[in-house]
Amino acid sequence: MIVLNGGSSSGKSGIARCLQAVFGEPWLTLGVDTLIDAMPARLRLGDEGIGFADDGEVTVGGEFRGIEDAWIDGVAAMARAGARVIVDEVFLGGSESRARWEKALHGLDVVWVGVRCDAAVAAGRELARGDRVVGMAEAQADLVHRDMSYDIEVDTASTEAIECAKTIASYVASRGAGRA
Repeated sequence: MIVLNGGSSSGKSGIARCLQAVFGEPWLTLGVDTLIDAMPARLRLGDEGIGFADDGEVTVGGEFRGIEDAWIDGVAAMARAGARVIVDEVFLGGSESRARWEKALHGLDVVWVGVRCDAAVAAGRELARGDRVVGMAEAQADLVHRDMSYDIEVDTASTEAIECAKTIASYVASRGAGRA
């Protein structure tokens, strides 16, 4: 299992797609966006769900946390059942967010990847995408890495997604990682 952590527009999704192309075996990519897209619309609008402020701040409520906990456990169950999984995540709570995943992934072989991107570069990508709240990328660029440690880090501001994927794949192969 591979967990990619980085801010919005840092390049995690591109790296995940490239990893799928680089690996010989099939890998599933699941991320927080997958969860948000699957939620009822009412939980994407505020207090008890997930909210996106005009300045890019993200807030989460109790209902979102409950659904997210079940989702994390479900992703872990898929990995335990033999699926190779790449998680595309945004650890807004830094090491606290990671701890929630570590609890669910206990006993699995996991490679933790920090996906870094200069805030200005991520903000430019965010504007170009047009599907994000302006300000999220800049607000999250450093926040998601607070108090974090990784097995490997990549920087998408200076390295293309395919090269980042090859670096990660090489690390995974050197560890013999990727399966439960």
